[in-house]
Amino acid sequence: MKSTKATSGTVLVIEDEADVLDLVRYHLEKAGFRVIVAHDGAAGLIKARDEKPDAIVLDLMLPGICGEDVCRELKGTDDTASIPVIMLTAKAQAEERVAGLELGADDYVAKPFSPRELVLRVEGVLRRLRTPAHSEKLSLGPFELDRGTFEVRLEGDKLDLTAIEFKLIAALMDRRGAPISRTDLLRDVWGYRNPIDSRTVDTHMRRLRAKLGSYADCLQTLRGEGYCFKTGEAAG
Repeated sequence: MKSTKATSGTVLVIEDEADVLDLVRYHLEKAGFRVIVAHDGAAGLIKARDEKPDAIVLDLMLPGICGEDVCRELKGTDDTASIPVIMLTAKAQAEERVAGLELGADDYVAKPFSPRELVLRVEGVLRRLRTPAHSEKLSLGPFELDRGTFEVRLEGDKLDLTAIEFKLIAALMDRRGAPISRTDLLRDVWGYRNPIDSRTVDTHMRRLRAKLGSYADCLQTLRGEGYCFKTGEAAG
């Protein structure tokens, strides 16, 4: 049964288990989403490139191309890199969750799962992505942030950031020089009401630093306090 509400966006669900796929599709459609599906990794990649969905729910244990490789391909391709990915998997170990986030996933839901929680996670990543854009631009040293275009440039070159990475560096640049705790970042960037897993922040911060190259030290870790953004010259 499809919802009569206005469509909230298009979600691609890549899942090979028919019962799980039907459950996810039902609840997403009930929440107002248009849902497209793929039963394996190869088909999922094709639909992601052709349809350009607003979000992707990705199972990791897929036939053929595994979910990890699908995520790696999605995040490594310009056409699909900015599409938020919510991993849905029976792999619930902390190290597996961190590994998924390091691939560029925007969120992670372990099986067995609450359909309502999954819908809220999808709505959360889209809400963060669709936050009304401000025309203001922020320049700090070699960094230029533009909320209108969701772009960050470093020495004039556009950084290839995911939606979460953009929100993360924007939050830090806004509070330049002042520390932000992991709990505050989980609330403000990820939208978690009751943050408990600070490793999510650490994982994304590590990936973000890697993209800053010689300017990675601008994202400073403050022991016992969190993180802060501090401009400075590139590390020699």
